[in-house]
Amino acid sequence: MESSDEPLSSPPSLPQQQQSSLLHDVLGSATAGIISRIMTHPLDTVKARLQAPSSSFATYRGPIDALIQTYRNEGIRSLYGGFGAVIVGGTPGTVLYLTGYAFFRDTFSSLASNSNGNNGGSTFNSSNKPTLTQGQEFAVHFSSGILAEAVTCIIYVPVDVVKERMQVQSKSRESLISNKDSLRKPQSYHYNGSWDALQQIIRTEGMKGIYRGYWATLASFGPFSALYFVFYERCKVWSKEMLQDNKTDNSDAQRMDDGDLPLHYLVACSAGAGALASWLTSPLDMAKLRLQVQRGQTAAASNTAYKKGELFRGAGARVLHFAPATTVTMTAYEKCRSFYADTLR
Repeated sequence: MESSDEPLSSPPSLPQQQQSSLLHDVLGSATAGIISRIMTHPLDTVKARLQAPSSSFATYRGPIDALIQTYRNEGIRSLYGGFGAVIVGGTPGTVLYLTGYAFFRDTFSSLASNSNGNNGGSTFNSSNKPTLTQGQEFAVHFSSGILAEAVTCIIYVPVDVVKERMQVQSKSRESLISNKDSLRKPQSYHYNGSWDALQQIIRTEGMKGIYRGYWATLASFGPFSALYFVFYERCKVWSKEMLQDNKTDNSDAQRMDDGDLPLHYLVACSAGAGALASWLTSPLDMAKLRLQVQRGQTAAASNTAYKKGELFRGAGARVLHFAPATTVTMTAYEKCRSFYADTLR
C-alpha cells in the first residue's frame, strides 16, 4: 500500500510541466493583449489615418495633430474605430502569437543545441535554457518570430481588414475627396460597426476581400516580429549581464526568469526593440494598409506612395503606436505569466 502512494508525491512529469507552462502562456498573453489594446488603440487609429491615401482625410501635420483633430472633429468613438474586432479576434490572435513564438523558440533552441555535437544531448546554462552561439540565437529568434506571425496572420488579417476599414472612414457618410475639378465624391463604403463591416466585406467582396493583403501583412509583420524578437531577446540577455555585474553573488541573476527582471529593464527592452523594429519595417506596413483599405481599385493605386518617395510616410506614428504597444504587451505578458505561474503552482 505504501508503494502505491509514492507516485502521489513524485514531481510532475514533463507533459504535465509543459501543460502548466502552456496554461501560464495562454493566460499571460490574453491578459497582456487586452490591456495593450485598450491603452494603444487610439494611436493605431492615428497611424492608419496617416498612412491612408492622402486624399481620404484632411492633411495632418503629424501624429499628435492627427490625434487632436480626430478627437475634436469625430469624438473618442472614432479613435476606437474597429476596437470590437480587435478585442474579439485580436485577443485569440495575441494568445496564438505569443504561445506560438514560445513553442517555436523552445523547439528550435533544443534542436540547435542538439546539433552542437554534445554527445547527442543538449547543454543548458544556469537559467536552464539550451546553450546556443550568438549566430544560433539570432537564427532561432528570427525564424520563430516569422513562423509565429505566419500562423497568427490567419486570425490577424481579417481583424486587420475590418479594423482598418473602420479606422480610415470618416464620421459622416460622405468624405470630401477632391479630384482635378474639385468635385465631391461619396465615400466608397460606410460601416456601422465591426460586425456590419465584416458582413459587408464578405457579401460584396467575398473571402478574398476579408483576406485582402494577407501576403502583404505577412511581408510586413513577419520581418517586424523577426527583428523585434531578435532585439528583445538580446536586450534581455544584456539586462541580465548588467545585473550580474552589479551583484556580488551572480547566481541569482544568472538563474533569473524573464518575468523576474526588474520592471524598468523589461520596459526598456520591449520599448527599444519595438521602436527599432517598427521603424525599419514601416514601408512594408504602409503597403499592406493600402492594399487592405482599397476597394475595387487596381494594385497601381497602392504603388503611388513608392513613386512619390513616401516610403516612410507615417513611420513616426507607427513607432508611436508600436513602441508603447509592444512595451505594454510584452511587459504585461512577462509579469502576468510569472504571476500565474506563482499563483497556480
